[in-house]
Amino acid sequence: MRDMFGLMKQAQAMQEKMQEMQAEMERIEVEGQAGGGMVRVTLTAKGQMKGLSIDDQLLKVDEKVILEDLIVVAHEDARKKAERLVEEKMKGVTAGLALPPGMKLPF
Repeated sequence: MRDMFGLMKQAQAMQEKMQEMQAEMERIEVEGQAGGGMVRVTLTAKGQMKGLSIDDQLLKVDEKVILEDLIVVAHEDARKKAERLVEEKMKGVTAGLALPPGMKLPF
């Protein structure tokens, strides 16, 4: 019975940590770049785009396709950084839990 109480307490503590982490992920921002920094995208760790910066040199009609590609690349760069950041933070939250291999949190 004590083991069950311990598990319940551990689950409650993890739930509280997860809620704190979700709030933190909304505040943390990461920046992705493309074209040597000519295009920069800022995302929250949850993936919400917060900003876009484009160097004036790219604001030419004949550079439109390049600019579009660089925006996509910068966004993907920021998304990957956010994903890695979340994975690192989750390691601290799930430390000591016996999760099945490949299981990712939050679900």
